[in-house]
Amino acid sequence: MKPIKTLLAFPPAAALALGMASFGWTGMAHADSHGAMSHHGTMHVTKSPTCGCCGAWVALARQEGYDIEVTNIADVTTTKLDADIPGNLWACHTARVHGYVVEGHVPFEALARLLEERPDITGIAVPGMPDGSPGMGNDPTARYDVIAFGGDAGDGEVFYQAGL
Repeated sequence: MKPIKTLLAFPPAAALALGMASFGWTGMAHADSHGAMSHHGTMHVTKSPTCGCCGAWVALARQEGYDIEVTNIADVTTTKLDADIPGNLWACHTARVHGYVVEGHVPFEALARLLEERPDITGIAVPGMPDGSPGMGNDPTARYDVIAFGGDAGDGEVFYQAGL
């Protein structure tokens, strides 16, 4: 009777071992894919500590694979002035990544294009807080412009059109 108990105990133990091994492989695959996403580098974001939409944009940036360092300050005006962002392009948060300034709720497709093409500009901005932009509802059909500024960018030059 003892051999039968041993045989009956084997399938659950084997299933448990197989499940643990599968979980380990799955976890490793996730870790590998997350590591691959981290190619974007570190982004420094300055925002108000009470701004929920800025926090939502930061969370989305992390999902896109950016390593984020956040500085919360009550008055973001100095950050915008120090970054030479034209006043008509100001939004709620300011980010810096790979030598560029990223102002406001910039869609990550525009940010990817900026980092791939590396134009001779200071940065890109989404003025204000357009409905549907990342952190403001995340509607991929929302239409708004991403404006380039500084360097070779012309005054009000459209860098990217969201929702098209």
